[in-house]
Amino acid sequence: MEKLSLESIIENIQNEKCFHAVVNDYSFTIKIDSYVHYVCGAVHDGHQFRKELWENCLHTEHDRWYEEDPETKNMIQSHPIVIAGCDSRFEYDLNRIPEEAVFETAWGKQLWKKPLEENMKLKSIQKHSNFYEVVYALISKIEEKFGGCIVYDIHSYNWQRWEREVPTWNLGTSNIDNDRFGATVEAWRQSLSEIVFPNGIVSKSKVNDTFQGNGYFLKYITNNFKNTLVLATEIAKVYCDEYNQIIYPEVVSAVEKELRIRLPEHASLFYNNHIAK
Repeated sequence: MEKLSLESIIENIQNEKCFHAVVNDYSFTIKIDSYVHYVCGAVHDGHQFRKELWENCLHTEHDRWYEEDPETKNMIQSHPIVIAGCDSRFEYDLNRIPEEAVFETAWGKQLWKKPLEENMKLKSIQKHSNFYEVVYALISKIEEKFGGCIVYDIHSYNWQRWEREVPTWNLGTSNIDNDRFGATVEAWRQSLSEIVFPNGIVSKSKVNDTFQGNGYFLKYITNNFKNTLVLATEIAKVYCDEYNQIIYPEVVSAVEKELRIRLPEHASLFYNNHIAK
């Protein structure tokens, strides 16, 4: 992996160059091993938090980790195109609109001891903007090259705080064209339900059960690209102890191995049904 400027990353994409890079402010990574018709994203994988913000933050390191999506990048690491956030959503949230990306409160709790100075906010919002410049360049290139694209928008959620039974996998589809892509959504839901987990974990998958797919990453791509489908795909945090901050690497590995097969199979189905016709 190399460190590249925003401009160099965009130029590489436009020239269809394969590369692994971290942007020069270390706010996100991108790797392109080959130009294919599908993209994997993990916008909430990051845990970095600017040191100049520490003293002013009321939330603990575990508070932040609890609401992030740890290991989601590792679950999709084997795929040809992966873009992932490095910074914590508590610094700025890539899945919120720019105007709301820097939180004042987070999950019912005030975030800052005193309001952030404007220059502190602007640093964060600039990182958010840079990420979406690259997203735009990337999806533009894939649509130009293939005529369409499917994006797997991978997240996780804290299942133990729900007071009812919740699925292992949730697909959020309220902001996509379900008349057009409904069969593709159902095929992905079915495939996820067949995943075999270790430790006796049962794989159940539902649509719009816990979350509805209202994130900015999905909306931004959907609104800007008419032939790209974004599948907001949430895994319950069965791969960790969410209260004690312990990762279960054997579960993460099992998910990665299953997605290594299932994800490209599903992307091929999308291509055959919606692009190759």
